[in-house]
Amino acid sequence: MFEDQQEQTSSLTYEEFLDKVRRLARALQQYGIQKGNKVLLHLPNGIDFMISWFSVTSIGAVMVPTNVLSTAEEMAYLLEHSETKLVITEKEYVHKFTRFRDQLNGLFLARSDEDDYGVSLQNIIHDTEPLTAFPRLSSDDIASILYTSGTTSKPKGVLLTHANYIYVAEIMSKTLRMSPDDRVFIVLPMFHGNGQYYLAMPALTVGASIAIAERFSASRYFQQAKRLRATVGSLFAAPLKMILKKPYRSADAEHSLRLIIFAQSITREQLREFEQRYRVSLRQLYGMTETVGTPLINPLDGYYNNISMGRPTIGYRVKLVDENGHEVKDGEAGQIIVNGIPGRTIMKGYFHNEEATSSTIKDGWLYTGDVARKDPNDGFFYFVDRQKDMIRRAGENVAAGEVEEVINQYEGVFESAVIGVPDEIRDEAIHAFVIAKDGYDLSGQEIIDVCKQKLAKFKVPEAIHFVDEFPRTSVGKIQKHELKKFLYEKGAAKRK
Repeated sequence: MFEDQQEQTSSLTYEEFLDKVRRLARALQQYGIQKGNKVLLHLPNGIDFMISWFSVTSIGAVMVPTNVLSTAEEMAYLLEHSETKLVITEKEYVHKFTRFRDQLNGLFLARSDEDDYGVSLQNIIHDTEPLTAFPRLSSDDIASILYTSGTTSKPKGVLLTHANYIYVAEIMSKTLRMSPDDRVFIVLPMFHGNGQYYLAMPALTVGASIAIAERFSASRYFQQAKRLRATVGSLFAAPLKMILKKPYRSADAEHSLRLIIFAQSITREQLREFEQRYRVSLRQLYGMTETVGTPLINPLDGYYNNISMGRPTIGYRVKLVDENGHEVKDGEAGQIIVNGIPGRTIMKGYFHNEEATSSTIKDGWLYTGDVARKDPNDGFFYFVDRQKDMIRRAGENVAAGEVEEVINQYEGVFESAVIGVPDEIRDEAIHAFVIAKDGYDLSGQEIIDVCKQKLAKFKVPEAIHFVDEFPRTSVGKIQKHELKKFLYEKGAAKRK
């Protein structure tokens, strides 16, 4: 079932979905798409994305899903790097691909009639006879390339096999206890692994149904969930906070959701408020595009702690190691590494990037670049920071996340982001960006004062910057490089 931005709904049965997949699969073959060829999907959430995904992979071609918010320049890199043969997009975005038309086998337009830009996806599906026999494929064949968002370098293409998708489907369906009675609710962009890994594939594995919203809406989230009769959702911390920031309506607690899984940091107060307001269980987890599944998750039953990322889930082994690769003691901070089989339980590698692959996967362990601590008493893992976000100040290592946690707990603070910028004397200076709650008039000095009370002197920020919102990725992660860029342009910091 799909709901667009005008709240118009459409739906397909499994049988109808398979028929359209078979028709588009044959059409792709007729356009010369063969096993191993790359087909780029530049589509918003919707049924067209689902049909295209399974049509492409069913004939052994490789799906390359991309962010519709990407610029023409960004798309040019992804199209050329992925060696794309055919593009499926919408008329609104076709200008990003016109200069590549001569090197493409075809350009299919969803939700559009045929014109000079390309051919109508709907007409192709309607006019093409269904494929009667799919080609023989191996579980080790590449099914997709998911590009990670690049901040300091070009995006890397994560190679995923058919086995990866089946594995994550089995793991997540069991972990979230899905059944045919469930209906998952996808609102995050489907080019990202979240909707594919944690909701779509597990639902299909158990014969559950799928509800898709074209775009996330904080004000409409629970009303959409109610209309679409959804039972399981997936969000990030940023969307959770966005929902909390909207005026509360008691009708929003009247829905069928039994569970929302989420990732990234959120305060105890926000967690408590969300669960009480909307009467739905939350469970924090940890995963990356590269890990495929969720190596860590809070259990559905028994004791759980949503401030943590949870404990290792079925199918995964997790360790924390120091800079030399040695496992650290419980309670100490270390990089998260995940044991797995490339192309089965973790990614196959990075497309056309052997150097990055070999530095990320070593002796069967995937090095995530994330730092965490394991509680020696309950065995739960607690996120500390990204390695690249650790701040080096006067010879001391400072986790930006630790400073953010203190600031976020202060009354009147809605959210914060802490960064390090080059400093001639102390290696890096600490700057904090703060979004205040509505109705609060905060000063930078009171934020600094609370940090002085709760943090060692070397962890206290030098400066506080108040902003209305943060620059974010499509899945809500704060783009800290953009905050640094803001300071450089403002003259508040100097580049090294």
